[in-house]
Amino acid sequence: MCRDHGGPDLRGVVPLSERASEAHGDRLSERASEAHGDRLSEHASEAHSDRLNGDLITSEPVRGLPAIGPFAALQFLTRLPVRLRAAPDMAAMVVWFPLAGAVIGALVGGVGAIAFQWTAPLVAGALAVTVGLLVTGAFHEDGLGDIADAFGGGYTVERRLEIMKDSRHGTYGVAAMCASIVVRVVALGSMPSGATLFASAVAAHVIARGAAVALMAVVPLAGRSGLGADYGQATSRARGVIASAMAAVLGGVAVGWWVVPALGVALAAVLAVGALARHKIGGISGDVLGAAEQVSECAVVVVLGALALRHGLWWA
Repeated sequence: MCRDHGGPDLRGVVPLSERASEAHGDRLSERASEAHGDRLSEHASEAHSDRLNGDLITSEPVRGLPAIGPFAALQFLTRLPVRLRAAPDMAAMVVWFPLAGAVIGALVGGVGAIAFQWTAPLVAGALAVTVGLLVTGAFHEDGLGDIADAFGGGYTVERRLEIMKDSRHGTYGVAAMCASIVVRVVALGSMPSGATLFASAVAAHVIARGAAVALMAVVPLAGRSGLGADYGQATSRARGVIASAMAAVLGGVAVGWWVVPALGVALAAVLAVGALARHKIGGISGDVLGAAEQVSECAVVVVLGALALRHGLWWA
């Protein structure tokens, strides 16, 4: 099976996981999907409540963590078994995305740093990236794949939006996701020590998510429906500034002054993705935000890898 892009289609379709893709695009009607649909309270409600359009109807008090920003952000962005008592506020959640990135980065970097001591650096980098894919469910990678397919194969705005809603991936999408994985594996595998690998992984995940929140705050939406639209409408410029400041602080703790060039390339990456999205579909969407996170993360680990070869990590 393959998509019709309005001309000869040379992209063989490779069916990949539909779990993450149903959350990233404009999929308001599929919020309850396996990927992240109603992850906001899924675990807490399974024994005590029924779902109706994403709302909880409970007959008994629900056990779980308070539905506050940090816990909600971690539940939304990962596959970790985080239970919440109720559905959290979207606007309050997005500012905590960098902190959730720090947790993800610590898991990724921790595995990489341990593996670095026992195996080849490139293998350590591969294991680290694999952990990230497992923890996040390839959430952002799916958005990158959808954007690559839509922007590479769609010749009109309508056709691009249609492709973005397709849960399948074509040649452009698969190539983009593979490129992202390869770049991160090689960049982390090139680190001179396990400590540097750990710090770089934390900084990359923190900064990339902070940059994605900043993009939500400054670039208009491509549409008014879908998961990306919900979060875009909930993200003010003030929240974008807060998320960016949090990313800068957490990234600085991890890598010291290296955070300055890392923030610079992350900003350039998300602005480039945002400008391309405005040109192709008139604004941002959930898929665009996933692609922005991936491009930014790749740019950050490449820059940090280059710095690590010439300068020592401040705390190692």
